[in-house]
Amino acid sequence: MSSKMKTFPLGGIHPDKHKITSQTPIKDAGLPETVYIPVKQHIGAPAKILVNKGDKVKVGTLLADSDGIVSSDVHSSVSGEVLKVEAIEGEFGYLENMITIRVEGDEFEPSIDRSADIIKEIPYTQDEIIQKIREGGIVGMGGAGYPTPIKTTVPEGKKIDILILNGIECEPYLTADDRLMVEHAEEIIIGAKIINKALGIQNAVIAIDENKPEAIKIMQKLTKSYVGVNVQVLKTKYPQGAEKQLIKAIAGREVPNGKLPADVGCIVQNVGTVFAVYEAVQKNKPLFERIVTVSGDKCSMPGNFRTRIGTPAAFLLEKCGGIPEDTAQVVFGGPMMGTSAVNIQAPVTKLTSGLLLLSESISRKGEEEQCIRCGKCVAACPMGLEPFAIARYARQNMFNEVKPLHVLDCIECGCCAYICPARIPLLDYCKLAKNELKKRK
Repeated sequence: MSSKMKTFPLGGIHPDKHKITSQTPIKDAGLPETVYIPVKQHIGAPAKILVNKGDKVKVGTLLADSDGIVSSDVHSSVSGEVLKVEAIEGEFGYLENMITIRVEGDEFEPSIDRSADIIKEIPYTQDEIIQKIREGGIVGMGGAGYPTPIKTTVPEGKKIDILILNGIECEPYLTADDRLMVEHAEEIIIGAKIINKALGIQNAVIAIDENKPEAIKIMQKLTKSYVGVNVQVLKTKYPQGAEKQLIKAIAGREVPNGKLPADVGCIVQNVGTVFAVYEAVQKNKPLFERIVTVSGDKCSMPGNFRTRIGTPAAFLLEKCGGIPEDTAQVVFGGPMMGTSAVNIQAPVTKLTSGLLLLSESISRKGEEEQCIRCGKCVAACPMGLEPFAIARYARQNMFNEVKPLHVLDCIECGCCAYICPARIPLLDYCKLAKNELKKRK
């Protein structure tokens, strides 16, 4: 059966899934003593800070206002007192502007509907929906952080005919989206209807990887009651969750170089983002918490946690048994595209899908050897690039020679580095070349 399922045609790999928390229900992470809320949790300009030291805030209070078109509002995830408004070291070790709040109780803004009732009726106009999404501070939660109000507005001269909900979650270890689909399927489906209405269409496809049987079963059953929302099961292959690969698999359309999904009539939204849209529009609830998978081969008590934005990573890791001494890496995100944490006191943000504790055997690939031109990296690249050639030029700073190799099309999925028998850090060289070319541009 799986051989007939849709997938993207070019490249891809099959890393071990390690989905050890797929059957672990979502738990509430609880409240730390202090949260550190960055004012830039999105692509674009940092939000403009509205609070000062000594201010009292509630859960859902607007802390920073979107400053510019490509920006997003930031809200308090706790109630308490603002201790500091200053630059603090983030997960990569760089200073970021953050709002530090001491937690005092858990008082919510009265406008937030905290009931468990599922609200199906969508009485709002297109403009009202987009305004509520904007006021909720919703961004793409699959990792990109693109402000959702922009993606739910049809660009001038474009025609959108399909909304794709990304429920693939193809990174090893991560199960946050899987559990969200299992436990909040109907809210996600209503969220799809809300975005459909904003786009003026009636065609949403929930794309789910075949390795999520429980989510598939629940979604297929519920979507029978909702016009314009359907489920498409896809064959397991990494990086199926990448936007261009998902569009090719679902719609059979190719997004040209330098173009956006809207140019081929598609909008892609992560299921976590769609759930947040439901909560913002139907419950007046801003995006101040998200589901985070804590896992990895060194994690003694892995799980999925509903976590307030600004919670220090160390607080979550302690809930899962702490960090064993022989842990080689703490990773924010997944093992393929995530980033190694420099600072474990750094906060969970709107974009933090996972925290992984990895051993030496998983995080280190051993001594780099000479490239043997086997071509495995070329066969694995879902964008049809030649990573070995890009790396050869990049390591010699020959960036003029890299340009014709289309390295700017690299989606940084890591397939090349994963598959390389010579253990060459091909992805690092691709990133280096991309950054250099962008600087020159």
